Amino acid sequence: MNVFLNGLIQLPWWGYVLVALALTHVTIASVTIYLHRCQAHRALELHPIASHFFRFWLWLTTGMVTKAWAAIHRKHHAKCDTPEDPHSPQVLGLAKVLWEGAELYKAEAQNAETLERYGHGTPEDWLERNVYTPHANKGIVLMLVLDLVLFGPIGLTVWAVQMLWIPFFAAGVINGVGHYWGYRNFTCEDASTNILPWGILIGGEELHNNHHAYGSSAKLSNRWYEFDIGWLYIRTLEILGLASVKKVAPKVRWGEVKHFCDAELLHAVITHRYDVLTRYARAIRAITRQELARLGDNMPDRKQVMRWLNLDKTKLKTEERETLARVLAGSERIKQLYLMRQELAALWGRSSATREQLVFQLQDWCRKAEESGIEALSQFSLKLRSYA
Repeated sequence: MNVFLNGLIQLPWWGYVLVALALTHVTIASVTIYLHRCQAHRALELHPIASHFFRFWLWLTTGMVTKAWAAIHRKHHAKCDTPEDPHSPQVLGLAKVLWEGAELYKAEAQNAETLERYGHGTPEDWLERNVYTPHANKGIVLMLVLDLVLFGPIGLTVWAVQMLWIPFFAAGVINGVGHYWGYRNFTCEDASTNILPWGILIGGEELHNNHHAYGSSAKLSNRWYEFDIGWLYIRTLEILGLASVKKVAPKVRWGEVKHFCDAELLHAVITHRYDVLTRYARAIRAITRQELARLGDNMPDRKQVMRWLNLDKTKLKTEERETLARVLAGSERIKQLYLMRQELAALWGRSSATREQLVFQLQDWCRKAEESGIEALSQFSLKLRSYA
């Protein structure tokens, strides 16, 4: 009777806390390694043993279907921070995504067009067709039974923590706070941020800006002070022969300044395009702030303007574009810096241009930067010429 009331495993109160945290951490690891980095972005391949373990564990603890999760996340990247993004706090508001992220996921999972367009390449074996997809919610019921059998009534609390962890931290915090507040290593065409430099609590997903800069990288940390525990697990699996890393973010290398641009320099610039844009933003920051200060207090929030200047205008709302246009009309120097940034970004956006044409455009951009009369722009051009 005592076993029936207290479960097969009896622990002190702190033991149950550790068990709950350990179980939720396995779920976080499964999401970041299997669903995110493996299935959605193909950054690594998993051995069938590891793949099936993660898939089974996620069925037990989340009820999420691989195809739906991968499709929704891929759409998020394709339509990031636009009205078509399934869960953008820039569009829907932080509170909506933070507290109702799971509901937004469930709603988008019912969109057949999203699943058809973005869900390709995910598992469609017998287990997926007959167990995981049609009986997605039965796994979490089985998990409840297991928790009750193992821990007794306190198992209900353990199970509740498991059920709330992913909806809040993954669907809420990462998708919400990770596009609203934090620091940015890279000037991406979205609002993604790194919440913390230590990706432990949410498996490395805290380094969200790094991920948006290099979406197909299996490693999310980029700076020396950043730690991605998900990458630690992936490397461990690789050593055990249970994973194979396909892609990681390229490291910036520097060479001698090339006075004449060539195909090799063009390739380096395009490869490190987010690093290029980030360094450009930093190079012109002081000048931009000075110009905004000169325009006076009747200008809009300067922090917002600084952000708009580093985005493609198609990413801005109508009223934001109109406000930015007034700023550009009020300062020829800011307008010049803005147009130069747009021209630079266009180097990797012109799919119809030949390599020779792009090399010429890069050379022309550097020439204009160095003849602009703006010292910061000239110095940046020399730095651009030294990417290797």
